[in-house]
Amino acid sequence: MRLTILGGGGFRVPLVYGALLSDRAEGRVTHVTLHDLDPARLAAIARVLTDQAARARAEGVPDAPPAPEVTVTTDLDEALRGADFVFSAIRVGGLAGRAADERVALDEGVLGQETVGAGGIAYGLRTVPVAVDIARRVARLAPDAWVINFTNPAGLVTEAMSRHLGSRVIGICDSPVGLARRVARTLGVADPAAARADYVGLNHLGWLRGLYVDDHDVLPELFADTDRLASFEEGRLFGTDWLRSLGSVPNEYLHYYYFNREAVTAYRQAKQTRGAFLRDQQARFYDELAPGHGPAAREVREGAAWDAWDRTRAEREATYMAENREAAGAGERTADDLESGGYEYVALALMRAIARDERTTLILNVRNSGVLSILDEAAVVEVPCVVDATGARPVAVSQLTGHEAGLVTAVKAVERCVLAAGESGSAQEAVKAFALHPLVDSVQVARRLLEGYRGAHPGLGYLRKD
Repeated sequence: MRLTILGGGGFRVPLVYGALLSDRAEGRVTHVTLHDLDPARLAAIARVLTDQAARARAEGVPDAPPAPEVTVTTDLDEALRGADFVFSAIRVGGLAGRAADERVALDEGVLGQETVGAGGIAYGLRTVPVAVDIARRVARLAPDAWVINFTNPAGLVTEAMSRHLGSRVIGICDSPVGLARRVARTLGVADPAAARADYVGLNHLGWLRGLYVDDHDVLPELFADTDRLASFEEGRLFGTDWLRSLGSVPNEYLHYYYFNREAVTAYRQAKQTRGAFLRDQQARFYDELAPGHGPAAREVREGAAWDAWDRTRAEREATYMAENREAAGAGERTADDLESGGYEYVALALMRAIARDERTTLILNVRNSGVLSILDEAAVVEVPCVVDATGARPVAVSQLTGHEAGLVTAVKAVERCVLAAGESGSAQEAVKAFALHPLVDSVQVARRLLEGYRGAHPGLGYLRKD
């Protein structure tokens, strides 16, 4: 089986490759093609994967199958031909673009996070046209391939691609999986993976409304125990009183909505934004692995690339949502919160289910298909799905009401404006996207945001004056 990774020079690619190395069953991925526009990034990640495969051989079981072969290319059409699965993890504009998204928004006093609020809209506006081009190429060059989308904003980009690929594009995210796992562990569930999550919403805008063990909802037990409720990441982030008021456990990204003023203040007071931190951190990583530069030029030893990557990853994970935790007084991340087991394993489980017809249930971003009554059938939602050789089908979930339904419909309306702007090039639709978002409080601010982003990103020049 052949897997193509778009954004193959990206920092998180070794997580996916590590999951593939753990798969020794028949029908596993035997060839990985990395595609990226930057040859130097591709070369650096290829070195990390070589070290990673060597470590797996040294630590693995006897007679284990060989690691998947890795090839690299900067030619997109070449990368897509012959692929069984296409994993899309592109970042249009790079981390410099993310840093600019954050700064333009914060200068206007609104949130600039990469998937939420003004920053998410800006990221979507420059990503949607590229994602649509990829979807059209997949339909032409690899019509039988399945696309697994991790490109942010994941729900929005998945919906853009679904207009050309239908159900053959599926969006993934590790946030709902991590949330359900943390709650299950907090409640002492023997096998957290076997618990059934009633999770409903959009990507980075969802709520855990039930957790079922042997058809019994154990979530009320969490709300009844203050010590347990305060002991895990979301309890510390949102506070026990607020979680009890909601009667559900929100995705961590809802902190930007429920505590928006505190989050914006913390981000404005921070030494640098998250995007700027990652931009500088990863620049150091790629520089370290570049030929003729850094320690790698002085000493090329086996495992050096992997060590550099793993050290950088640990720092990245430890500082995740640091500003939000500081604003909430949540303290440092615990060992459980830092533990891996995220989107790469969701991706592997998804590929196994489709390629081998191994029926499983995963929380995914797929077309609504009537599951949520407040949205139309084509709207991409994030809900539990049954997955087998025919693809992913959403299962029945509890319906959203009240403020949850209001937030979801409002943000979906914003996403539709972004899609309309991406398809038509309409600046008016782009302004509407900013102005209608719950975290942007003024049409005039929306207009200034668009002008600020057009100045920061030449790629937004396609948005014409109406």
